[in-house]
Amino acid sequence: MAGAAVSAAALVCGIAIWSASEALKSSKRELQAERESAFRLARYTPPLHTPFEPVRSPEIFERLARFRDHLYIAGPAGLSEYDSRGGFLREFPAGSYLPGSPLAALVVGQLPGVSQPELILATADQGILAFDGEGFRQLYPTNPEVRSITTILPTPSGHLLIGTKKRGVLVYDGRTIQELHPTLGHLNVRALAGSETDLWVGTLDHGVQHWHAGTMETFDEEQGLPDRQVQAIALADEKAYVGTPLGVAEFTGGRFSRVLAKGALVTSLHVQDEALWVGTEDQGVLRLPLTTGQRFSAPRSFLPSELDEVLQIESAEGGPLVLTRTGLFGARANGLGWQQLLKSRDAVLSDRNISALAIDKDGRLWVGYFDRGLDIVPAGPQRAIHIENEHVFCVNRILPEPKRNSVEVATANGLVRFGASAEPEQILGRADGLIADHVTDIAPYRDGLAIATPAGITFLDSEGARSMYSFQGLVNNHVYALGVFDDELLVGTLGGLSSLQKEIVKANFTAGNSGLKQNWITAIARVGDEWMVGTYGNGVMGLDNAGRFHPYEMATAPIDINPNAMLVTHDHLFAGTLSHGLYVYDRGNQHWAILQEGLPSENVTAFTEGNGYVYVGTDNGLVRIQESKIQP
Repeated sequence: MAGAAVSAAALVCGIAIWSASEALKSSKRELQAERESAFRLARYTPPLHTPFEPVRSPEIFERLARFRDHLYIAGPAGLSEYDSRGGFLREFPAGSYLPGSPLAALVVGQLPGVSQPELILATADQGILAFDGEGFRQLYPTNPEVRSITTILPTPSGHLLIGTKKRGVLVYDGRTIQELHPTLGHLNVRALAGSETDLWVGTLDHGVQHWHAGTMETFDEEQGLPDRQVQAIALADEKAYVGTPLGVAEFTGGRFSRVLAKGALVTSLHVQDEALWVGTEDQGVLRLPLTTGQRFSAPRSFLPSELDEVLQIESAEGGPLVLTRTGLFGARANGLGWQQLLKSRDAVLSDRNISALAIDKDGRLWVGYFDRGLDIVPAGPQRAIHIENEHVFCVNRILPEPKRNSVEVATANGLVRFGASAEPEQILGRADGLIADHVTDIAPYRDGLAIATPAGITFLDSEGARSMYSFQGLVNNHVYALGVFDDELLVGTLGGLSSLQKEIVKANFTAGNSGLKQNWITAIARVGDEWMVGTYGNGVMGLDNAGRFHPYEMATAPIDINPNAMLVTHDHLFAGTLSHGLYVYDRGNQHWAILQEGLPSENVTAFTEGNGYVYVGTDNGLVRIQESKIQP
């Protein structure tokens, strides 16, 4: 009996230990799963044929690397290759050859499982590319937050450190992508320097983090950092230099020691020839000697206009190479100033971040930018006209008005009216009767205009200006989009949808009183006998003449339609999404499709049609497509 009792007790104890062990293993597996991110690694094959044609936007140089005796420059437009003398060899455009995403980082390194160094490129939202000189491999994390990459750093151990906007610092070891350490998670990383065991991490708003010996130290303004936003980091022996918008912090042996270049808006750092080279936003390049007894100096003949927006400084014989947004510079042989080694190629447009498009009655293409005014591109061979001032700056909508022989431009600082000569003739704001200066949309309504603002609507016609807002029944004051059909005006707001007849609110639709799934309305278009309503969060919904909402297969989904990013043509409706590409509705067969290949970005922001093309604007450039070639 005693033996049996002992055996039973041992059995119970064994079961308990086994259960505890299994629970511990399960907990470890769950923790590991939380820390790891799924990905796929495969040869990247560019689209064989894309119907989109790019309208050449500025290249914008951002990162530089030397690989197999050639120079490679990366930026939003893609990757360009030059010979050792700066002669252009070939390009790999974003969207048509590379994935449709700006390039965020460029380094040379050797990834796990590869016998030779490669050119490693990080995209803004399409993962990492490795180039061996002939073809590309793509490391594509399935989690969008892991794909939101800001910087990369190969380590001596053969691993790749990955800085992200929301997931902090990750490490790729050839088998997994996982957090380097929980203390480095959930940071918006801007710069990395060092190794896996002794790492400096620059962040957007949490200063610089120093990970070493299994511990982490944080430095911000209280510990001597000039600003908690870190732009660049450079290491030299036992010193670390941390660049911020207000100067450079020097650390010795991991401890803050002093501030250099106080007040300089630092964009890049580099140590060469016993000096710290500091690239700035608006002061060119500063040279700070690191040896005792030398005074600060800068090239006496440098021209700040040539070296505006310095983005990278790299080692080279005879002095460093300096990369700006528009060119590559090297030190002159006499050490006085800089000479341009290459420059970005000519472009049709002035910027890449497009917010509005239109084609006027003369065939001119109007291109509005998020923060760079607008371009007017003639139908003929003449050069584009760029207009940018305090009023024509952040463009939200462009509306050609053939009857008035004018073009109305809605901006964040008023409604600007252009005449037949494409010159601004009138600027309307609150002082002229608008309910607000910020104009989000405009639409022809009855004999005048309906003007949307964050404070309500203003109607403008021969009788003058009059406004309405929630006090008169509008569902919400913050108006994003307008749609017109006969006397009906549909008003999309932050809080739902209002239907007006002859300036009187007849119905309000919200997620609480109708089949509308999302109150934030961003775009409206009339298609046949019904409205298509774009939302921020639930894609596109239909609204029939009886006031009933209905979903669309594929298009009614957890996606964001960009403000006013809708276009109706004879055969299609086009809807631009924030991060899912171009949604196309075939009006004939009533079928939706998604187009992504060939776009320079999956953030589609604007449309227009004319000259035989549909023009598609993104936050990374402009493309066009013949509508007959669309094969959803």
